[in-house]
Amino acid sequence: MSTAPLAERMRPSTLDELAGQQQLTGKGSILRTSIENGKIPSLLLWGPPGVGKTTIANIIAHTLKVPFYTLSAISAGVKEVREVIADAKTKDGAILFIDEIHRFNKGQQDALLGAVEKGTITLIGATTENPSFEVNSALLSRCQVYVLKALDKEALIELMQNALQKDELLKKKTIKLEETEALINISGGDARKLLNLLELVTDALGKNAVITDDKVMQIAQQRIALYDKKGEQHYDIISAFIKSMRGSDPNGAVYWLARMIEGGEDVKFIARRMLIFASEDIGNANPNALLLASSTFQSVNVIGYPESRIILSQCATYLASSAKSNASYAAIGAAMAAVQQHGDLPVPLHIRNAPTKMMKQMDYGKGYQYAHQYENNFSAQEYLPDELKGTAFYVPGKNAREEELRKFLRERWKEKYGY
Repeated sequence: MSTAPLAERMRPSTLDELAGQQQLTGKGSILRTSIENGKIPSLLLWGPPGVGKTTIANIIAHTLKVPFYTLSAISAGVKEVREVIADAKTKDGAILFIDEIHRFNKGQQDALLGAVEKGTITLIGATTENPSFEVNSALLSRCQVYVLKALDKEALIELMQNALQKDELLKKKTIKLEETEALINISGGDARKLLNLLELVTDALGKNAVITDDKVMQIAQQRIALYDKKGEQHYDIISAFIKSMRGSDPNGAVYWLARMIEGGEDVKFIARRMLIFASEDIGNANPNALLLASSTFQSVNVIGYPESRIILSQCATYLASSAKSNASYAAIGAAMAAVQQHGDLPVPLHIRNAPTKMMKQMDYGKGYQYAHQYENNFSAQEYLPDELKGTAFYVPGKNAREEELRKFLRERWKEKYGY
C-alpha cells in the first residue's frame, strides 16, 4: 500500500476530479477544449499554491500521452534546461513543466525561448507571482496565461470529506470531521497542505477520531504564523501592510513588514509594493517618497537579507509617516476614462509638431506660444482637445505641498480649472 503523503495519494488524474477551476477546466472551457483536441499552446498557470497548477500539468501529460519533462526552478539551471531541450528534439510533442518559473532569471528564461519558438517543446510554467513582473516579455508573449483561483472554504471541506471516504488508509478508520476552521486556517487555504495536515491529525487521534479545532491546534502545537508567501496569507498580509502605511501608522506597517520578512517574502516584492505606494498614495504630497522608495528598491536588490530589513523598515516607516494624496492616481484614472469615452480626439493644431513644409502649410504648430518667452514662463493657451476644454483631471490634494501647487495653478490659470 502507498506510503506517499495523503495529498499525493489523492492527486486527481482527470479534469473532472479537479477541485475548483471550472473557468479553466469545465465543459467547453478553452483549456479543456485544447486538451481534448490533443494540442495545447505553451502556457503559464498563475495562482496561489495548492490550487492545482502541478496537477493540471500532470493531467495534460497523462491525457495527451506525450513525452513529459519536469524541472523545478529552485534547483534547475541553464544546463538542465538545455539537456531537456536536446533530448526533446528527438521526441514528438514533448512538454516541459517548470515549477516556480518566476524564480528563473533572465538567462534561464532566455534558454527556453528558442525551443518554445521552434516548437521543440511545449512549455507549461507554474508561478505564484504575477507573470507580467517575473517572466520576461519575449517568453511571456509566446505563452497563454491562465489564472487559477484560490479554493473557497466549501471546496476545501469537500476535499477533506472526499479523502476520508475514498483514501485507502483513511477509510479504514472512523473519523468524524466535526470542525474545520483550524485545519483550513493553518494550511492557509493550500489544498496540498490541508490534506497532509488532515493526515497528521488523523494519525495522532487514532482509529476513532473526532476532529475539532482545539485538537487540531494541540496537535499542530502552535498556531502557525499564518504567513505563507505563496498562499492566501500572502495577499492578506501585504494588504494589511499597505493599509497600515495608507493609514499613517508606522507601527502597524513595521509589524506587518516583520511578518513578511520572517515568512521569507521576496525582498523585491516588498520593495516593489512600496514603490507603487509612494506614487499611488503619497504622490505630490511628498515627492521625496518616490525617490526614497526607488532608492530602497535598488538598494535591497544589491544588499539582500538580512541587512535589507533595515532599509525596508526605514522606507516603510517614512512612507507611513508621510502626508498622503492620491490626486495623481485619481488624475490618470479620470484621464483614461475620458480617453475611453471620447476616443481619439484630434490634437489641437497649434500644439502639433510641424517637421515638414507641408505640415506648416497645413497650420501645424501655427500660433503656438513658447512658454519660456512669456512672463513667469507661462502662456494661457489651450492644451486639451476642444471637447475637453476646462476639464480638471488633476485636483491637488488638501496637504501643504499640494496647496502650494494649487496656489501656483490658480495664479496661472485663474478660474479655468476651478483651482
